[in-house]
Amino acid sequence: MIVPVVALVGTLDTKGDEYAYLRDRIREAGASALLIDAGLLGRPGVTPDITRHSVAEAAGRKIADLAAAGDRAAALGVMGEGCQAILAELVESGNCSGVLAVGGSGGTSVAVRAFSRLPFGFPKMIVSTQVASAGGALAGGSDVLLMSSVADIAGLNRLTRRVLSNAAAAIVGAVGAPPVPGGDRSLVFATMLGLTTTGVTAASARLQEAGYEVVTFHATGEGGRTMEKLIGPMGVSATLDLTTVEIADEVVGGTKPAGEDRLRMAGRLGVPQVVSTGGTDMVRFGPRDSVPEHFGNRVFHVHNDLVTLMRTSPEECLEVGRVIGARLAEAVGPAVLIIPMRGSSALAVEGAPFHDPLADAALVEGLRESLAGSDAEVVRLDTHINDPAFSQAAANRLLTISERNDRAEEE
Repeated sequence: MIVPVVALVGTLDTKGDEYAYLRDRIREAGASALLIDAGLLGRPGVTPDITRHSVAEAAGRKIADLAAAGDRAAALGVMGEGCQAILAELVESGNCSGVLAVGGSGGTSVAVRAFSRLPFGFPKMIVSTQVASAGGALAGGSDVLLMSSVADIAGLNRLTRRVLSNAAAAIVGAVGAPPVPGGDRSLVFATMLGLTTTGVTAASARLQEAGYEVVTFHATGEGGRTMEKLIGPMGVSATLDLTTVEIADEVVGGTKPAGEDRLRMAGRLGVPQVVSTGGTDMVRFGPRDSVPEHFGNRVFHVHNDLVTLMRTSPEECLEVGRVIGARLAEAVGPAVLIIPMRGSSALAVEGAPFHDPLADAALVEGLRESLAGSDAEVVRLDTHINDPAFSQAAANRLLTISERNDRAEEE
């Protein structure tokens, strides 16, 4: 019987007792523990299996130099890089089944860096006093399980023992979980927003009928970042990127941008993509009183207590169109842009609060400017994004370019 190995990553000079306790609980649960020391100054409180010297060297540095420099933040960054390199080798060689770290801000920062590039689905867990900060740093594709330490991790007591015992049981349970069956269907990533749900759902259903597996990402900033990060590792066959609202947030200054890599990864990898302008009629903010004052008397729609939407102006739409077009023009694989000429969301159709033909026309002009001379196909449909005709057209175009791409690869 093969015993699973859980790598424990932490600053053993300040958390030695806690890591010794975790090691023992993991052993009692039927797994083996591998202690990796990311500490800097004091003597380890428990004997590590991989020393801090080895960790620093894995990052191309020496532990003595890091300690002498006196820059703790920089040193922790180096130790995080070293742990990342060591874990990558352990995972690739099959000598590690899961990872666990506990700590305050310093130990958490090491763990966030060390765990950030581990494969999706690989069991990884951080017990921290800084759960909110760690979650923000890991946002966008990381499936690290975050657990609040409740009390400070400063010795063993009735609270920390319970939390650490639960963490040990959780990670051992995760590494011992039965394998998840893989799909045998081609995978499509799609983007959706509440106000484009009808159209995207119908298009996804058409693709599923044709034998594809569709994974949908909520276009809330984190959703777009996650999708871009996973396109390559998950072996995605095509993207149905109908909701590009995150680019409007990026251009105008909303609260849910997805970063400059948004709408780029499929193009870089040559993955067939069908793209549309879903949600580009809006920019997202928090509660109504949180909207920056300089936006003045713009057209707003209070979506709920937490989200306020602002109609993008013609000038903003022109720039949003230019950005979408420029990124789509970079694609080395098949790319189709489908423009719903009668509204890019449920709020932008005729009679709805964000209906603005001038702004819509500016968006189209921006797209035209950036796509001029590119290989991307542009389709204009005299309908809105949630119309069944639009959904069918988007799905059918994706099926066409995907099948054509598959034939080309076979040849």
